Amino acid sequence: MTTISELFVYPIKSCAGITLGEARLLATGLEYDRNWMITDPHGAMFTQRAYPRMALIRVELGERDLIVRAPGMRELRTPLDAARLAAAPRVDTAVWRDAAYGLDTGEETAAWFTEFLGLPARLLRFDPERERVVDPDYTDSTGGATTFFADGFPLLVVGQASLDDLNARLNGKGAPSIRIDRFRPNIVLEGLDAYEEDYVETLAVDADADAGASSRVELRLVKLCSRCPMPTIDQARGAPDPDWPNEPTDTMLGYRVSERFDGAVTFGNNALVASGAGAWLRVGQEVDAELGFGD
Repeated sequence: MTTISELFVYPIKSCAGITLGEARLLATGLEYDRNWMITDPHGAMFTQRAYPRMALIRVELGERDLIVRAPGMRELRTPLDAARLAAAPRVDTAVWRDAAYGLDTGEETAAWFTEFLGLPARLLRFDPERERVVDPDYTDSTGGATTFFADGFPLLVVGQASLDDLNARLNGKGAPSIRIDRFRPNIVLEGLDAYEEDYVETLAVDADADAGASSRVELRLVKLCSRCPMPTIDQARGAPDPDWPNEPTDTMLGYRVSERFDGAVTFGNNALVASGAGAWLRVGQEVDAELGFGD
């Protein structure tokens, strides 16, 4: 039996995530996931790849505000409801090569992130009046998809057994185990074999739903996740492990290189929301995983 074992959202792109017992599914992914992004004053995005200290920025979902904390910093709050930023300046930005659209959250947040990161910074909230369309090469099966400030897709799915296998390989060479947060998944599945998520085509869940929404969730897994060096950053220290600075990348280079993706290391599978927007996913829910192995 395959079940959801963990759910994560990352409200501010490239900052610490939140583990949840339940999360509402939207067409763009889990509610509040990558709704905010740190940029320079010109709208160029910041990520942990260049600024690993971002891992130390932790967030909490309050009743009306996103609550932001970091070592040595006062607590910061910014509205959860984007409508409260309706008069904010609109900023054209980008996630890699994709156009994206933000609302500037103001001078107080800019000063906070500038102080903590040590360079000029702004915090943007995705503009709800605009759309960012997912690469159409991967969305034919759903008739299109949108997302906010995620790298490219609404959801990332990882199997717990895959992490267990990787940790066994790390331990075998004397390196310490790593946590799942290095890979920043949204949905972690228990019950699949190691790397079996590579071959999952659809995930179906009978879920609780808001009024007027379908309770039948279907996710379509469409592209293996190519990994940059970010999994080498220990999320608890905001820096690589000084004794093993290139792990787990060095280990994965030995067995997770994909010819389909020009020799990139892959871990996890990106997913689209085919149906069920408005439903609630919960830890412990049973999932029907349909496998496909190509022609």
